[in-house]
Amino acid sequence: MHGRIGSTRSLAMMKRDEGGDAVELAIRLGKELARRGWMLGTAESCTGGLLAGAITSVPGSSRWFDRGYVTYSNEAKAVDLQVPTETIDAFGAVSEPVAVEMANGVLLASRASHIAVSTTGIAGPEGGTPGKPVGLVCFGFAMRAGDGITTLAATHTFQGDRAQVRHASVVFALRGVLEMLGVREAELDVV
Repeated sequence: MHGRIGSTRSLAMMKRDEGGDAVELAIRLGKELARRGWMLGTAESCTGGLLAGAITSVPGSSRWFDRGYVTYSNEAKAVDLQVPTETIDAFGAVSEPVAVEMANGVLLASRASHIAVSTTGIAGPEGGTPGKPVGLVCFGFAMRAGDGITTLAATHTFQGDRAQVRHASVVFALRGVLEMLGVREAELDVV
């Protein structure tokens, strides 16, 4: 992974396929980021801008949302986010290494962003394989830490049609950023 990443570990995510309101989670995330004076960036593939859309539906989100990339093609991931083509070739576009590189690429592109999240997956109804079924989504989370970047990854398979998979991915991504910021699951249940 080009040695650009400080450390990578798996994220112990809340395992929720459905439920959770994306806008309410975005409001909660905005409050947490604003409290810290931090900015968020996004990199999306399978969610196609829905994550940034949920975030920017919150009034005042410009105080804590820096930018979002929709990098649907492999070329866009490589050009816009500096995801090494070797990583895409070795693991496939739908993989934790690519998701981590996408989130990391947001922070490399933007000095203003303190934390980033990415989504890459197979929303369906076609495109699944035995090893990567429809509903499989990989997430990357990257956060500035001192002079480096700490990254986390998560993979989840969601049930439902294309719209349901994409919505569940947005909810999962927002919950993951909150978790990376240290917000406990019990605190999210009040959302």
